[in-house]
This record gives sequence, C-alpha cells and structure tokens, in this order.
Amino acid sequence: MRQDDTLIPADLLQKSDKILFIAHLALGDFTYLQNFFRGFAEQNPHMKIHLWVDEVRRTADAGQWPHLKKYALYDWTAACPFFAKVYTRTYSPELYRESIAEARREHYPIVVSLATLRPHLYAALAREISPEGWVVGMKKTVKLFQPHHLLAYRKLDAAMPPYRSPTPEHHISDVYAHWFRQLSGVEVTGAARFPFVDIPPQWHQYAQDQLVAWQFAPRHGKLVFINPYAKTKKRCWPLEHVAALIQAMQARPGWEEACFIVNAVPQELAHAREVIGRYGLQRTQLFSAEENFFQLPAMLACCDLIISVETAVMHLANAVQVPVIALMRQKNPEWVPVDRDHSTVITAPGRRDWVKAVSVEQVMKAI
Repeated sequence: MRQDDTLIPADLLQKSDKILFIAHLALGDFTYLQNFFRGFAEQNPHMKIHLWVDEVRRTADAGQWPHLKKYALYDWTAACPFFAKVYTRTYSPELYRESIAEARREHYPIVVSLATLRPHLYAALAREISPEGWVVGMKKTVKLFQPHHLLAYRKLDAAMPPYRSPTPEHHISDVYAHWFRQLSGVEVTGAARFPFVDIPPQWHQYAQDQLVAWQFAPRHGKLVFINPYAKTKKRCWPLEHVAALIQAMQARPGWEEACFIVNAVPQELAHAREVIGRYGLQRTQLFSAEENFFQLPAMLACCDLIISVETAVMHLANAVQVPVIALMRQKNPEWVPVDRDHSTVITAPGRRDWVKAVSVEQVMKAI
C-alpha cells in the first residue's frame, strides 16, 4: 500500500509530533499488537506514541477498584520503550472522566481507536478527546435499529472493519498487520510478528530465588508449567485433570523426577490449593503472579515445557521461547500460538466442546 492510500494521511503523519491509540486490551491481544506498535514507532521516530488502555469492566463499585487498578497489563505497557505515555486510570467512572479531560489537554493531532467491542462508543470517545484532530476508528455494519451507531461513526475521518483479513485462513497477527498496513503502510512480517517480552533483571532473580525456595533448583528432572485458567469457564481445564496429568507424567519414563508449577489466578489460588492438596502430589507447587506481571514470564522462561489453555500464557510461551502444548476449543483458530515450530495445539473433539473436553490421554500422547 502506498502511503498516500493510508487511512492516516502521510503528510499529517510527517508533521505530527504525537498520536494516541485507544484500545481495550487483554494480555493475549498485547502479545501480538505490541509488535505493530513497535513497527509504527520505528516508522515514525519523530512521533511520541500514547496509549489509552480502556477498562471494559469499568464500575462504580469501589470494592472492585483495587483489583482493576493492578491489572497486569499496566506493568507490561509501562516498561515498553515505544510508549511515551499510557492512560491506565479508566476503571472507575470518575477516573474515566478525569482521563478524558487529561487527554483533551494534549490536543492530539491524530487519534486511532483499535476498539473492536462497541466500536461506535469508541468513535465518540476518540472525537471527544480530539475535537479538531484526525480520528480513525473501527466500524461495524450498521443495522436499521441502530441509527445512533451511524451518528457515532460520522465522527470518524476514516474507518476500517474490525476483523477483516486479506486471507481466509489467518492468524490474529494477520488481522493486526492488516490494521496497521491500512493506517500508515507499516509492514511487520515473518518472525517479527512473534511475541516478545523484555523481562527486567530483578524478576529473573525473583524466579531463581523462588525455585530455590521450592527446592526445584538445583534439580535433576524437567520443569513443567501448567496453566488451567482462562477468563471464561469455556476455556478452563479442570484441576482434577491437572492432578491426573501430573501423576501420569511422573509415572512415565524420563519424567519421574520432573517438577511441576501449577498456575492459578490470584482469586482462585485458595481453591486451587485445596483441590491440588487432596492428591498429595510430589514436587508440585502452586504459583500466582500476585505482585507484578513480570513474575509470570520470568517463571515461564525457567521451564522446559509449558502446558496451557487458550489464554495469554500460551502466547507468552512463544515469547520466552519455551515449547508449549496449547489446549484449545475449535472456535477461534486464529488465536493459535504463532511459533509453530515450538507449539503443539490440542483441540477439543467437538465444535461446541469446551476445553475441559480435552482428555489427559490426549495431552500425554502429545508429550
């Protein structure tokens, strides 16, 4: 694509000193999107890139704010050198309005919304933040009973469809590549689309210290990380399956001395401890990145094998270059790990099956 065909005019890119991207991001999204933000930064070294991370769980319930405030993605984006500013205080209505006022004072010449959920609302947000700037956003087909959506989309100077890709069989990184190609003509191809994570030294040290505390270092067997948790139950694997898998692996030649780390999200840690504790498993410890996001990739980087349901962990496995066995539904095949040489995907047998339908025997066969 020629730069004069892009959604952001080439001359505007050249003369602008900053740009704001708006997105609602999960860790899995960011493992791939970060490559395109980095590519955009390299294409436009004269510009400062600001990022608005919108919290779709925004609530007036003050009891939920401490959890939302500690969203792991904020640790990651804060460490990214290609972002000059990140808006993270959008989890309460009051802070959301304060953040809008703060963003308006920046007088952004360009605002791009990458929000795919309720894109009409984000088109309006982008224009509110930048009344006079060039605003680009996602646009879905408007139905007859949605005239308010059409009015919102009219606030955009340019628009693109959320999930269209040039190829029928595509990976999510192909979709993101298509977005940024349309926006500014930037190209990110091949291995440059693989996830990456730059782990600060203090968290590498944390992981080593934790392994010593667990008596997993030094060790004779392999270190295996198992993550059975995802945001929705459809993508989770039962803890009983995890325990059965560990027992089966420790009974297999070559794995008798393996050590196991079972990942649990903080709010499920107590329940996981109760369930896993019933089995009296040897050389097995529970883990949760409760303090900082980088605890997770630092621990993953120490492992010999990662087994994970379809969530950020399986993508981070590619980022730390550790072999991964990914347990997935048949839906959303575009989210398979991108590094195929180091990834084995096991899908649930039926189209409507949840991840829990993946059997321990299937995983053992893959191992």
